[in-house]
Amino acid sequence: MNLDIARKVLEIEADAIRLQIDELGEAFSRAVEAIESSRGRLCVTGIGKSGLIGQKIAATLASTGTPAYFLHAGEASHGDLGMLVPGDVVLALSYSGETPEVVRLLEFANTRSICTLALVGTPGSAVARVAKIPISVALPREACPLNLAPTASTAAMLAVGDALALSISVRHGFKEEDFAALHPGGSIGRRFVKVRDLMRTGDRLPRVEASTPMPAAIHEMSRKMMGITAVVNGDGRLVGVISDGDLRRTLEENPERLRQTAGDCCRSDPKTIAADAFASEALAEMESRKITSLFVVDAGGRVEGALHMHDLLSAGIR
Repeated sequence: MNLDIARKVLEIEADAIRLQIDELGEAFSRAVEAIESSRGRLCVTGIGKSGLIGQKIAATLASTGTPAYFLHAGEASHGDLGMLVPGDVVLALSYSGETPEVVRLLEFANTRSICTLALVGTPGSAVARVAKIPISVALPREACPLNLAPTASTAAMLAVGDALALSISVRHGFKEEDFAALHPGGSIGRRFVKVRDLMRTGDRLPRVEASTPMPAAIHEMSRKMMGITAVVNGDGRLVGVISDGDLRRTLEENPERLRQTAGDCCRSDPKTIAADAFASEALAEMESRKITSLFVVDAGGRVEGALHMHDLLSAGIR
């Protein structure tokens, strides 16, 4: 019984979203163009359940590159209308289309030549009439067995709001780097951390020239505490590496090699990565090759930094 009800609810809500696919048309395209061409911000407004959906739509817009904020329609008429300025666009949500607070806000915006859009469930409603670009999200019924609680209607509004946000995002050429810049914290942000954000540079970077005597190279490895050092030529290009393991094997084979230079003793096939690569790529490379360090080089092979497995794990890269 419970599963039957749940499945029916999901079925009705899924149908409500599918219905919007065929209903999208000129009004939706005009709304996208109005938001994309605006000089200001997008104000999303509503009240009740529509207001809650509006908050989520505003958050999605902002996180995908469209400056947006939510203005509660009830609070707007008590002083918050001052948040609206010429150049802004208003997107109002009201399934009934008869919400007085929303109508007043749209009327105010119209008097100041602010473009007004609306998601409404009743095309001939007061909200639809006052909005310059009304978008219909009309449905045959709610998922609520009593056909009362906003369920299918809020699902449809949310889906159309997502469609608006992502349509604008694509037209703006929003890229992964842009998304990363707007999501620096949390698990999403960690997915887009770049190698340059974590690599060791300056005095923390273990590096010696090929002509450096081996005792000095060993001192550099110990001082920088990475268990490895880059070996570079005169112009800073990476020619090899010496790791703790390489050092042990070298001494076992021929202790006299301590009298040689870093260039004589280094391994000439170092694994490297670019600074603009994602940190997650660096971790995958280390794990696949069973190594704990990578040197960061530019297009010319010059050393820019070094990255240790510990740097990645400390930053929460998984």
